[in-house]
Amino acid sequence: PLYDCYIATYHDQGLIPIKTVAGMKTVNTTIGLNILRTSPGHGTAFDIAGKNIANPQGMISAIKTMIDLIK
Repeated sequence: PLYDCYIATYHDQGLIPIKTVAGMKTVNTTIGLNILRTSPGHGTAFDIAGKNIANPQGMISAIKTMIDLIK
């Protein structure tokens, strides 16, 4: 990848362009909290919940990012 991290002031300002480039590998991390927080870049995906069609790659990427952050 060209960059390891992309920082934006607003959620949509950052996630829309990076999701276009990185797709399901995108991970949202909130900085400045007293806890570590990551989430899949695709969001909650309520529209496909319970349909057994979800791609786990986003969640896997978020978990791997969290593991890297706590090392």
